[in-house]
Formats: sequence, C-alpha cells, structure tokens
Amino acid sequence: MLPQTAIAEVLAARIAALQPGGLPAVTAHKCESLLVDVVGLCVTARNEDYVRGALAGCDDDGPCTAIGHARTLNASGAAFVNGTAAHGEDFDDTFEGGPVHAGAVIVPAVLAACERHNPDGRMALTGIAVGTEVLCRLSLVVPKAVHKAGFHPTAVFGAMGAAAGVGAALGLNAKQIVDALGIAGSMAGGIIEYLAEGAWTKRLHAGWAAQSGIRAALLARGGFVGPRTVFEGVHGLFQGFAHTTKGDYDALVGDFGVRWVTDTLAFKPYPCGTMAQPYIDCARRLAGRGIKAEDVAEVVCEVAEGTVHRLWEPLADKQRPRNGYAAKFAVPYLLAAGFVRGGVGLGAFTESAIADPRVLALAAKVKFVIDPDNPYPSNYTGHMRVTLKDGSVVEERQPHLRGGAQEPLTRQDVIDKFLLNVEHGGWSKARGEAALRLMAALYNGRIDLTSLRG
Repeated sequence: MLPQTAIAEVLAARIAALQPGGLPAVTAHKCESLLVDVVGLCVTARNEDYVRGALAGCDDDGPCTAIGHARTLNASGAAFVNGTAAHGEDFDDTFEGGPVHAGAVIVPAVLAACERHNPDGRMALTGIAVGTEVLCRLSLVVPKAVHKAGFHPTAVFGAMGAAAGVGAALGLNAKQIVDALGIAGSMAGGIIEYLAEGAWTKRLHAGWAAQSGIRAALLARGGFVGPRTVFEGVHGLFQGFAHTTKGDYDALVGDFGVRWVTDTLAFKPYPCGTMAQPYIDCARRLAGRGIKAEDVAEVVCEVAEGTVHRLWEPLADKQRPRNGYAAKFAVPYLLAAGFVRGGVGLGAFTESAIADPRVLALAAKVKFVIDPDNPYPSNYTGHMRVTLKDGSVVEERQPHLRGGAQEPLTRQDVIDKFLLNVEHGGWSKARGEAALRLMAALYNGRIDLTSLRG
C-alpha cells in the first residue's frame, strides 16, 4: 500500500519553506568555505588528462563556465566537467557519517544552473546548503549498505542532492521538487569497480550526479512527473542501491531545516581516500619521533571492517598500487609515503612517486587486523603498531579525522589550501586572490563566473 504522504513530499515541503537569506550563520559560513574549496580543486585539476578527456567528451557547448577553461558549455556540461575536476584528485570535502562528498556534486550543479537560469547569489547559497544537506542526510538512512552493495554513495545520493539543490536555487515549488527527486532516482548510479585497476570512473561520479540533478530539476520545472515514493518504494532508491526499503528516514527529514549537518562537513588535509588520512597522520608522527623506515620490521594497523574492501584488499595491490589513482585508495602505500616523505601531497601520485623504492619497501611490511569496535562510519580513526628490527614496539593512534568535525580546518586553512591548489593548476597568486575576492561576494550579488574561465 502506498503511503498517503511520501518521504519525498515531506522533504520537499521543508525545502520549499526555506527562505533565501534565512540560513544560520554557521551554515552560510560553511557554504562559503565549500565554494572556495571546490573552485580551487577545479583549477588544480584543469590540466589533468581526465579533465581533458571529460571536456573532449562534451559536445554541448553553451554559455556556462568550465572553471579554468576558455571553452564554455551548457549548464549540464559545465556541471559535469566541474564536478569531475573537483572530485578528481580526491581532495574534496567529506561528510563523516556517510562517507559522501558533497561539494564536488552540489557546488558545480548549483553554480551552473544559476549561471544559466537564475543568477541570484542568495538563491545559489540556499541551493548549495539544501543540496549538501540532502546528500549528506541520505547517507545516514542505511549507513554502509550502499558501499557494501557495490555502489558509490556520492554518485547515488549525489544525483538526489543535486536535484534538490538546483530545485531550491531555481525556486521550484514543493510538487516540482518531489518530481525532481523522483526523476533523479532514475538517473542515479555509479559502481565502484574502479578499485580493481585504478580506472577513472570514480572521478566522473560527482560530475555525472551534478548534471543529472540539473536535468531532473529542469524536467520537473517543465511538468515531467517522477515517482513520489522514490525513496521508500518497493522499487525505490534504497531498494535498488541498498537492497532494503527499511531505514532511518527520520535522519533525512526529521529536523531538516532546523539542524544542519552541513555544519560538520570535513575538509581534507591530504588528496586521497578519506579513511586513509588518520593513518597518514599516525605515520608522520612516528617518523617525527626519529624512527627510520629501514628500521621497521612490521606494521600492523587496526582497521574498520567496512573499509577493507576499498582500502586494504587485495593487500598486495594496496602495497604496490598499479597507478597513481589506485594509490589514492591504498592505505599501505599512503602511510608509507607519509612516513618516508613527511606528508602526502599532490606529488605523491606521479608515476615516479608510486615507484619510490623506499616507500614500496615500507608499504610491503604493512598488514591489517579488523577491529570489531571501530566506530566507522561515525568516526574515522587511525592506528599503527610498529615492530622494529631490534624487537621494540611503538604505536600511534589518531582518534578522529583531522579537518573534520572534531578538529576542523579554519577558514584561513581553506584559503591556504585554495592558493596552493590554484598555483598547482597554473594560476598566479594574483589571479588566485582575485578569485577569492569574487567568491567572497558571490552569494550576495549576481552569479557571474566569467573571470574564472581560461
């Protein structure tokens, strides 16, 4: 029996009731930082081969900005290219409860839609907050199940979040938002088979979700009808991607618009898989204690069972990744790189870097054991137990994700990261600072991104 009021209808009513300019100051501040982070990531990746491939695959030119490029595209094309670039280096934000990456989906979708259809900065801010909130909250309904089923939660929930965010930014009414969500459910997808050989498809998941959200919202605005039971239905989103219709839907709609989980969004200090980052911190601290990689006999890490299939197995491939992209999801390589080099930056994923014999020698000594009490995905922790060749044992633990809710980056940290990213992408410091000035005023005026081209 169909419900009298569907989950999407409850959610859409709360979205439609939000007023431009009515966001809490903390949430607006987070969305300002999110804009800065995403634009910097688009610039840092603009010359990478996968971004060139994404641009070459687009035949939908139009008036919208592909950040860092002279060529302009239609709204969907711009959202696709910018989302792919923003997620491409795996340096984008994370919602710790998910884990999902919101900024690389929602910011490109809303910016492109507003640039083309409604260049109102206040509406763009509302749309980015709404889209981020929907994406993050959807990941809490059935935690871990979507990943376990073989899908990428950012791709699946991203299409829904982008549809909601673009719908809010374009001023859709509640019925149209319900239709947009229903339509987006048929556009959602994204398998995680990229893990097998470090293929590029994870990179396009954010961009594909962003452009799907735009298309869904525009279709709904035009009167196209989607299923209102898109979430809880017997053939709905969660049945399709999590193999269940039962979940904590209150986590999605219960206090939506009153409490903003967006406020807890984490910004990454390293350009790699989120759950690997606390292990890198442990490795850096151990190296800082004067321990040499050559003195290590064995490293054993306690890990969450839910991360093993993505970050730890097959262990031989994670100790010696096939390419730079595969290395971003290989904790043995990443902690070894952090230990040997004192950190993990964008340069850690070049062909020469992943072949560094000192790093590979240490990575080959890294093993894992499953900790049944690990709090993942509510919290991301790190642990290393190192046995040295003289028989002594040293340990390090990282209790949470640095950059996350318990130890957030400051606005200045985000700005510093932005300036490093745009420099890596070939922009001058002056151009980076000009972009920062543009973004500081963007939500208060007209959406004009022309200065971010080229």
